[in-house]
Amino acid sequence: MHQRVAGSNHSTHRTERDATNWSSDKLKSLILGISVENDEGSCEVTEVSKVEGEASINNRKGKLIFFYEWNLKATWTGTSKAGIKYKGSIEVPNLSDENDMEDLDISVSLNKDEPETPLTTLMRTKGAEKIREALGSYVGFLKTEFTQGMILPTANGVAKLQSTSQSKAKQDKSHISSSSSTSVPVNTGVKIPTCKFSMREKFLTSPADLYRVFLNQEMVQAFTHAPATVDGERGGKFRLLDGNVFGEFTELIPDEKIVMKWRYNNWPCEHYSTITLTFFDRSSETELKVECRGVPDNEEERTKEGWKRYYFEAIKQTFGYGARLY
Repeated sequence: MHQRVAGSNHSTHRTERDATNWSSDKLKSLILGISVENDEGSCEVTEVSKVEGEASINNRKGKLIFFYEWNLKATWTGTSKAGIKYKGSIEVPNLSDENDMEDLDISVSLNKDEPETPLTTLMRTKGAEKIREALGSYVGFLKTEFTQGMILPTANGVAKLQSTSQSKAKQDKSHISSSSSTSVPVNTGVKIPTCKFSMREKFLTSPADLYRVFLNQEMVQAFTHAPATVDGERGGKFRLLDGNVFGEFTELIPDEKIVMKWRYNNWPCEHYSTITLTFFDRSSETELKVECRGVPDNEEERTKEGWKRYYFEAIKQTFGYGARLY
């Protein structure tokens, strides 16, 4: 781990790490072997012939800034249902931190000497979509796997925040259990006054991409800057921010809605709130509606703040889904 510690008077202090070699291997492994099929046959990325470019990460005053620019070339091989093989090429000229994943050019062509085949269309549509997804996850990996060794001041902020909330939790727990444990059967949770509220926030991305951010473990680790476990399916459990937040997904409608049982670690034992995320497509952006029910009365502010800080702001900062400044 490279740690360069600078005195606080160095306002220009930056730590930079080169992520080029790591990225080159990662990009290859992400797209090699991608395959798609339909009634016509199947296509697979059989070789990655060129990975040219660079990637680096700067730590500026505790904020990580990612720079990357790549030009990729690969070969795809199609096999028709009759067993006839076709070869073609894939080019991705502009995988860069300056471009949104939606604007990524993925050009798929069939080699000049090959006879026409409907497999080219399959590779251009489903195949290109899978490549786009794989390259999208590269950015997530760069932000999780590669940055693990970079020291993030925000992580210390989280840690401090936890220790105070946990000691408070112990008082809350003993206080609550002593006052009402007699009348409540085990495991139904404590009857406590709760509230409901909703929040709305806009993100510059598609509903599908934003939906994925909440269910993909790598992406959750990237925006929370901490280890997390996320099993992104119905009945799947999640734990984030070092176990400070956990729960379970109870209903999933792809790209439209996520319903989960959600709680802070120091809420009364077994007490969960129900949080419903609804994704609205507003052409160039996505509006997210977050409805929270069953939040303990005295936790309303902290829950709202937590969602704004650890979800909304962090997701925008990590994936670049914040408002455009021009």
